[in-house]
Amino acid sequence: MSIIDWFAKKEKSTGSSERLNIPGDVWVKCTSCSEILFQKDLESNQKVCPKCGFHFRISPEERIRYTFDTNTFIEKDTTLGPTDFLRFFDTESYADRIRKAQSKSGKNDAVVSGTASINGLPVNTAIMNFAFMGGSMGSVVGEKITRIIERSVEDFKPVVVFTSSGGARMQEGIMSLMQMAKTSAALERLTEQRVPYISVLCDPTTGGTSASFAILGDINIAEPGALISFAGPRVIEQTIRQKLPKGFQRSEFLLAHGMVDMVTDRRELKTTLSTILTTLSIPREPI
Repeated sequence: MSIIDWFAKKEKSTGSSERLNIPGDVWVKCTSCSEILFQKDLESNQKVCPKCGFHFRISPEERIRYTFDTNTFIEKDTTLGPTDFLRFFDTESYADRIRKAQSKSGKNDAVVSGTASINGLPVNTAIMNFAFMGGSMGSVVGEKITRIIERSVEDFKPVVVFTSSGGARMQEGIMSLMQMAKTSAALERLTEQRVPYISVLCDPTTGGTSASFAILGDINIAEPGALISFAGPRVIEQTIRQKLPKGFQRSEFLLAHGMVDMVTDRRELKTTLSTILTTLSIPREPI
């Protein structure tokens, strides 16, 4: 066979081969260890990398499915929606940003709240959604968090909040900052009634959210590797002009320095919450 015949055969073989038609959502690359993971295997492992333990960010619907008893979650306050108080406009109007986020997520705002049970133990709960405008805390987030706390003041069910937020929503200005005081005051009333409050800190929990209800739990639980801070590490480095320690503001660093009570793998979280709630939830009369 001549060299020309060989190249012609190779070209024919290459041209006749069909490209595999594999959907793009079948495989996922771990952002931590670069392992290629089968999507269904990852989902069955609660979106935790089986190789390195990296915790992927998950939606409120996934959180509900992984954490609470099947078909026990009942959503509350579904009609609350954000208002463009300031008619804020940057590269686009706040009203347009809201509409886009609502259309994409199918939710009115960055938190889902309601009632559910964990191994038969009833709780009032809220799950923040980082995919909705970075999980930013505006007036609706503050109101929904406050309402579940106030329900617990009345019915004595423990409160479990899952935080994932970039902080206060700048498009609502002072109205978003007021939610910090509002939620903190509600938690003070909850403490007076001796009703347990468990805060689960997910990646990321930053800004005004971390500065208010996120770190006021009777028990503060963090997921592995979660960024938990007020200001981000880059801002701090630029301010103090010093290099920060490795892992600074991550869950494990905060645990070592007394900022959180425990770091718990997502796959063990339901059991951990059940154990804590069983220990803390002693029937009592209102004070």
